Amino acid sequence: MKRLFTSESVTEGHPDKVADRISDSVLDAMIALDPDCRVACETTVTTGMVFVMGEITLHNGYADIPKIVRDAVKDIGYTDPELGFDYRSLAINTAINEQSPDIALGVDKSLEAKSGDTDDYDSVGAGDQGMMFGYATDETEELMPLPLSLSHKLCKKLAEVRKSGELKYLRPDGKAQVSVEYDDGKPVRISAVVVSAQHSPDVDIETLRKDIREKVIDAVIPANMTDASTKYFINPTGRFVTGGPHGDSGLTGRKIIVDTYGGAAGHGGGCFSGKDPTKVDRSASYYARYVAKNIVAAGICKRLEIQVAYAIGVAHPVSVSVNSFGTGKIPDEDILKLIEKHFDFRPKAIIDALDLKRPIYAATSAYGHFGNPDFPWEKTDKAEILKEESAAAAR
Repeated sequence: MKRLFTSESVTEGHPDKVADRISDSVLDAMIALDPDCRVACETTVTTGMVFVMGEITLHNGYADIPKIVRDAVKDIGYTDPELGFDYRSLAINTAINEQSPDIALGVDKSLEAKSGDTDDYDSVGAGDQGMMFGYATDETEELMPLPLSLSHKLCKKLAEVRKSGELKYLRPDGKAQVSVEYDDGKPVRISAVVVSAQHSPDVDIETLRKDIREKVIDAVIPANMTDASTKYFINPTGRFVTGGPHGDSGLTGRKIIVDTYGGAAGHGGGCFSGKDPTKVDRSASYYARYVAKNIVAAGICKRLEIQVAYAIGVAHPVSVSVNSFGTGKIPDEDILKLIEKHFDFRPKAIIDALDLKRPIYAATSAYGHFGNPDFPWEKTDKAEILKEESAAAAR
């Protein structure tokens, strides 16, 4: 059966991603000072203004939030007052409180720890209730969905040719979208590519479209997956001069599908950026990806989606379920048994396994939280043992 599936990505200069970058930069600064800090930091941006708000508990040290904001905005590329959003002239407002003591009650000492007869991994409770998803598919080398993988690569390329000066007229905001045709679950061709790149008023649209096609699209999209019927839409409105926070306000956590699997898998609804790893919205989603990737890397199935759910203040998840979409070499219930044997979804176990009390989060704020081999949840260190044990189970 043939079907089309589309995913999008956005550049680091997109207003929502600017907000994500600032929130994660604040988190990195706090966690560098105090690995046990509690951070739930949200940011909103608009013309000439940044507002950082949320709850932060820092046991020692001090972080200069306005400087963190300016450094992040400068690094993205908003360095010209003409853009309506410039790191030098920003008005920066903050409204920071400490974490609610009611939440801290359950995070600092879990329900299990209060009952006694527990181990160290029972000591930390989940920072909230909710459900999280992890996903992996063998359709790309990084075990991510192809439409999202290509969309991210297009946006990264836009940033690369802008920052290198190869296309000097580009500005930081931009989007990409890729539609892939699947035949019996396998990607066979690319049916459409959409790229919208912010630019200076000096460049004509014909030059921009030619440059983006040659230096961005053709450099990223595999030629063997396109044909004469593939459609290309490059700045289809004809003009994209006003962009970034000057063109549209931005807010932390408003690109959660871009951040995860491009719509190919479920999403629990919670965003990641600005949250320390006791918040299972973030850490359990990372761990679920880690588990799913190891299972697929082991060849146990071609696709796997994992759902995990928590109650606030409780260390053990209330449920873990898997779906291999009929691609498993062993039944889903046996996959779940392997997961339960080799992986521990309690928050402190997750934090220790992935070494999450480090300032690593600003790097996740654009181009997806998954698929980057530099992120610790992308390692496949358990694939070999899983492969061996699944083969035994199959026999």
